[in-house]
Amino acid sequence: MRDVSGQAAPGLTGRDWWVLAVRGACAIVFGILAIIWPLITLLTLVILFGIFAIVSGIFTLIGAFRGDHPRQSKLWMIVSGVLGIIAGVIAWVWPGITAFALLMLIAAYAVVIGVSEIVAAVRRRASGETEWMWLVSGVLAVIFGILLFIWPAPGALALTWLIGVFAIVYGVSLLVLAYRVHDIGHRGTAGTAAHAM
Repeated sequence: MRDVSGQAAPGLTGRDWWVLAVRGACAIVFGILAIIWPLITLLTLVILFGIFAIVSGIFTLIGAFRGDHPRQSKLWMIVSGVLGIIAGVIAWVWPGITAFALLMLIAAYAVVIGVSEIVAAVRRRASGETEWMWLVSGVLAVIFGILLFIWPAPGALALTWLIGVFAIVYGVSLLVLAYRVHDIGHRGTAGTAAHAM
């Protein structure tokens, strides 16, 4: 994304695309495992979610500190990353977690992550960027979290399918965002080079 001077806008730098890509790939792998493993146990689901939340949180923090993000957007990314790691750790240190408790943990995680991405999208918009995929991924996460909160105790199979489908859709949205960030960064670099000639 460029401003009126032809320079690349701050925040969406091409070097950050791989962070989003790793998060998206992890979400898709988590979702596929949940769907194709129909007899998955609650303990296994907890372990998988813990791994996903921690890895996603770590890479969110990496993205926050590497990128030239607006201040408030960076703050929300840091909060999102830290809370993701905390959610993953809680899942791991609570081996006897019930299906309902796991449902609430994942729902809370999705809402917090979604809100942080929506805020990041709004902050980017305020700083002159219009990357709508930030908003899309955030809205998807919030909707999923709300559905889990209001869903009347689905069965174990329905729960794993629901979580799996969301993880795949969310992961795909992050991969699309990663591609757009990479493309924007590439065009921004090319534009800057052409401008200097």
